[in-house]
Amino acid sequence: MATFLYKLGRLAFRRRHFVALIWVALLTLAGVGAASAPAPGTTSFSIPGTEAQKAFDLLEQRFPGASADGGTGRIVFKAPEGEKMTDADNKAIVAKTTKELSDGSEVVSVTDPFTTNAVSEDGTVAYTSVKYDAPGMELADTTRDALEAAGDDARAAGLTVDIGGDALQAAAEPGAAGEIVGLALAAVVLVITLGSLVAAGLPLLTAIIGVGIGVSTITALANALDLGDTTSTLALMIGLAVGIDYALFIVSRYRGELADGRDREEAAGRATGTAGSAVVFAGLTVVIALAGLAVVNVPMLTKMGLAAAGTVVVAVLIALTMIPALLGYAGRTIRPAGEKRKSRKKRSEKPETAGNAQVAAKAGLGTRWAHFVIRRPVAVLLLGVVGLGAIAVPVTQLELGLPDEGSQPTSTTQRRAYDLLSDGFGPGFNGPLMIVVDAEKSEDPKAAVATVTDGIKGLKDVVTVTPAAFNKAGDTATITVIPNSKPSSTQTEDLVHAIRDEGAGIKADTGAEVLVTGTTAMNIDFSQKLNDALIPYLGLVVGLAFLLLIVVFRSILVPLKAALGFLLSVLAALGAVVAVFQWGWLGGLLGVEETGPIMSMMPIFMVGVVFGLAMDYEVFLVTRMREAYVHGETPAQAIVTGFRHSSRVVAAAAVIMMAVFGGFITSSEQMIKMIGFGLAIAVFFDAFVVRMAIVPAVLALLGKKAWWLPKWLDRALPNVDVEGEGLKALDSRNSDSDPDNDRELVRA
Repeated sequence: MATFLYKLGRLAFRRRHFVALIWVALLTLAGVGAASAPAPGTTSFSIPGTEAQKAFDLLEQRFPGASADGGTGRIVFKAPEGEKMTDADNKAIVAKTTKELSDGSEVVSVTDPFTTNAVSEDGTVAYTSVKYDAPGMELADTTRDALEAAGDDARAAGLTVDIGGDALQAAAEPGAAGEIVGLALAAVVLVITLGSLVAAGLPLLTAIIGVGIGVSTITALANALDLGDTTSTLALMIGLAVGIDYALFIVSRYRGELADGRDREEAAGRATGTAGSAVVFAGLTVVIALAGLAVVNVPMLTKMGLAAAGTVVVAVLIALTMIPALLGYAGRTIRPAGEKRKSRKKRSEKPETAGNAQVAAKAGLGTRWAHFVIRRPVAVLLLGVVGLGAIAVPVTQLELGLPDEGSQPTSTTQRRAYDLLSDGFGPGFNGPLMIVVDAEKSEDPKAAVATVTDGIKGLKDVVTVTPAAFNKAGDTATITVIPNSKPSSTQTEDLVHAIRDEGAGIKADTGAEVLVTGTTAMNIDFSQKLNDALIPYLGLVVGLAFLLLIVVFRSILVPLKAALGFLLSVLAALGAVVAVFQWGWLGGLLGVEETGPIMSMMPIFMVGVVFGLAMDYEVFLVTRMREAYVHGETPAQAIVTGFRHSSRVVAAAAVIMMAVFGGFITSSEQMIKMIGFGLAIAVFFDAFVVRMAIVPAVLALLGKKAWWLPKWLDRALPNVDVEGEGLKALDSRNSDSDPDNDRELVRA
């Protein structure tokens, strides 16, 4: 591996014009494809294998043309103080509004609140329901604009008007300002780490190119593959973070090779062969984690994971080829590591002490910290484990759900409409349940449906049960149930399970099948499906990565330690998410206006993404230790060497990832904000507590046992040579006179 990448790095350095031209051509091609592709619709939300999805599919068959999964909108009116919505003037305003809505495109039906009992008991609140022929997230922008503008005349007449419903659901997008701030912080960290504007600009440039290719390709294929905008959001988030980090490691290693006196082409080859090997395997762990989301069997998650994994592959390829090419263009503007510091020392120190000064200069913070951990491994290990364990305690109170309009900021019209409906009709009115009764196999469908209706009326937490509506064939009926609790409450979830339990008995007695669906039931089923998939997914991802790390480190205990450390960091990160978004701690600081259940996909999403990123730091840091150990150093010396060469860069990489992810906290969407915070805090815990403290402490305690591998397994495993052992044979050859005498040398 190292020898192949070494040759690839040197080839890219020499043929820099050709390599740069290829990547520019790919970026242009992807950009043209994205610009000329048909406008994509957002991926429809389907959950195969769940009861709620089965009910939707049945409605499509038995109620053709009814748009069972069509979007809905609600315009909520509130009369001015001292008036009622039933007053003649207010009724006329509502009638005009409903008439204008009926004429809109994609509209199936618009209800009249005064004929459908959609007026509160005190007469101050009324609402109009709008049904569309397409899912809410797939409606045209003009349709959404018409819905938002529908209440303008009513507002002008003095009514309070707010609009809710899934028809207003647009794809959640992170704030552009947050992305800019994240990139700006990343740039500052790169300048500090690499000590050069040019060197700092290379990782940023290649990461932007990689993300540009990835996101443009997703956009170009969105219509054909039914990819939603959330797919691009994840690809952008992950692509930027890993793209910068992978390039940073190669550039940093390149500067180190220059400092050892190698010419620039040789340094580029060595950097690609050593750090590039770590990049390949780190990238593989991220790809495994993201592609593994397919085991959940939710099309939306599968597409998001595969698209983000593709972007990571692009980032790896760019780091291995375009970075060496750009290093060739950079010339002497990228200086060897520590050159400025060494020159200052040489000027200030006497000749006989210059060598000692260079040794002292190397004893940076990372080296001092490594020595400290080696001296006190038990204390460091206990402090790290106990600290993360304490932060993980809130996970025991984790409540999962999907965000509804009640979790929106109070400044949004959706949230105000939600609150108006809750005040006027009760909290459960925002999450009605749709009961679908399949009475095709029943001898008396009407009697079976009546039995279902009566059974549901007798259940706890039920406020209203509407009369059944039959299809033309008379073998299927729909019933709407209004719970007494808000959609995201545990009481509503209990009611869904109670109705399903009731339906099981009815099917045995009458032959009619009772299915519960609707947005609330769909959210409950989605949460359950994710919970059921978490353990298999964790086993698959951790298992595959464990095998991969055995090949990389040629050890059993090091990969095991890496996996256990990841579990600790991800639990701590989930604990922090619960504390902020469920309990409200520091919510005001982060702009969390409404606490509530944690997004259902958050645990499995964090497991996938954070595991891949955690293994990045493990590979980058421990491969340098492994390299030193293989080359003859003691286990303790290898730990110090690994920290001396890698800790500064790993810390910078972690800060960069935190900056990129942290930029998404500025999003107005609760989901994006939660993901950004969760990933940023997880990177902090994993990089600075697990990898920088717990890992060296465990290795110090294990000593040589850390690198133990059964002989039979050692013979069976392929030798991927991540440590660059195969490059040692090149040292003597490269030290001889080279026929290419025009190569630029670092030192005169």
